[in-house]
Amino acid sequence: MVKAPKAAKAEEPESAWPEPRAQADLIGHETAEAALLAAWNSGRLPHAWLMTGPRGIGKATLAYRFARFVLAGGDGRSAGGGLFGAEPTSGGLALSPDSSVFRRVAAGSHPDLLIVEKGVDPKSGREKSAIGVEDARAIAGFLALTPAEGGWRVVVVDSADEMTRNAANAILKTLEEPPPRSLLLLVCHAPGRIPSTIRSRCRRLALPPLAEDAVTRLLAGFLPEADDETRAALARMGEGSVGQIGRAHV
Repeated sequence: MVKAPKAAKAEEPESAWPEPRAQADLIGHETAEAALLAAWNSGRLPHAWLMTGPRGIGKATLAYRFARFVLAGGDGRSAGGGLFGAEPTSGGLALSPDSSVFRRVAAGSHPDLLIVEKGVDPKSGREKSAIGVEDARAIAGFLALTPAEGGWRVVVVDSADEMTRNAANAILKTLEEPPPRSLLLLVCHAPGRIPSTIRSRCRRLALPPLAEDAVTRLLAGFLPEADDETRAALARMGEGSVGQIGRAHV
């Protein structure tokens, strides 16, 4: 289920702290990005990835970055040779924020992207404590459909360790028998909380905490009104997690 973006506080600009799916910048995870690009260029892209690491370091940002890249046919190219319908590229995973794919992914409206995350309880109006089985069951039906734009169907689960046991079991068959041109990107803060049967069927991509200078660079964009000394102090407090700082400011 796609959650509506959080309302911004009155004293802060609405776009100060973008949702991961609307974040154009990825800093500090060049090695992980290169691994995804190499897998794409190899012609043998694993159908499921488990992106692990502490909260707030950019796992979901990377997942959406790769999702956009794949939905655009590989750096925006949708024609040409190769198994995946696009020529190999070496220019990274970034797409322009002005591109149609970027804008639709940011809005959660791309027809070939399914976002699975904790929904809102209609009775209480509060965020649910876990991803339920019905949300997980929707994955198989979504991936079984023909891609609306002739390329790939992509699912982002954020986060996999917040699924109930029944929800985790529901996606296992899809991981065992993935449809062609389907890609599952599982964001995971605590891989020990998900069944080993799921972990064993995914390519693991472990992301480390961000270096302090990387956090400072990100904060320059997120908190442009703050001075250098304030951003440096926040970066130290964040302990490698820009998301942890963000939760204190939004």
